Amino acid sequence: MIVGAAAAALQGAPIVTQDIDLWFRDIHDPGIGKALAKVGGAFVPSIGLHPPAFAGEAVRLFDIVLTMHGLGAFDEEKKHSLIVDLGRLSVRILALERIIKSKETVGRPKDELTIPVLRDALAAIEKKKALETRRGGQTARLRGKDSAKTASRRRASRHK
Repeated sequence: MIVGAAAAALQGAPIVTQDIDLWFRDIHDPGIGKALAKVGGAFVPSIGLHPPAFAGEAVRLFDIVLTMHGLGAFDEEKKHSLIVDLGRLSVRILALERIIKSKETVGRPKDELTIPVLRDALAAIEKKKALETRRGGQTARLRGKDSAKTASRRRASRHK
């Protein structure tokens, strides 16, 4: 699952990042190794205080995330994720409100600078969804009124 600033940007937040953070349910999943081998990358296990990483030119922009501070376990947070189409691929990304919560928990200076931007983006997304929902509801109500009028006309024409 894509998390962090890249996931926020994919949801419309006007931020930039230098990497793509990937959070896996199981870092030892054989599928990860197969995907890395396919593009000439490799998995570098955790050594001492250094977390696991990917190696290779094709995967240099990807970072491994072992935990999202302030959030639940992977399977719980997966429930708060979205599927986004990127060209021919569909990818899972963590929902913006969960990204904000994690960044608030960590409290790094760089996160503190981006949190207001992320909150504004979330508010804009929620406002857009609310407008679309209202418009959809109005359309359904109008269709319902048209159907009722049409049915009434049919009944009236039968009685003539």
